[in-house]
Amino acid sequence: MKSIFDPKAKEEIIDRIHKLSENSHAQWGKMNAGQMLWHCQFPLKIAIKNENLGNGKFFMKLFKKTLYSDQPFKKKLPTDKRLIALEQKNFTSEKTELLDLIEQTHQLKNRIEWNPHPLFGTFTQEQWGILEYKHLDHHLTQFGV
Repeated sequence: MKSIFDPKAKEEIIDRIHKLSENSHAQWGKMNAGQMLWHCQFPLKIAIKNENLGNGKFFMKLFKKTLYSDQPFKKKLPTDKRLIALEQKNFTSEKTELLDLIEQTHQLKNRIEWNPHPLFGTFTQEQWGILEYKHLDHHLTQFGV
């Protein structure tokens, strides 16, 4: 399984982001490209900050293994309302911010101590890397890149 901590996988994601344009259209869902770039920043911020926000809700833990399995995420999965962009986002600034967060996350490849994810609980370093890659891959696939 690919991981954001692997240099080749990270570069693949970055290359795909560079193929997006402000006019790229989603193949499913309601977000435009700028909103998607904004949305994709949140899982990376959770990993980077490594804040202890407590363990996840029990029912979310039931889905945890799918987050780092070999299976891609299903289309049109529900999204936490706090992570839905209700207003327009500036494509260029959101792209710049996302690329910076990807680099920051990649630099965590040797971090030993990881606090629990606020919804899904504890992950290993390997699982964090897979989760971050899969989320980005899911949304880049959503936009055809």
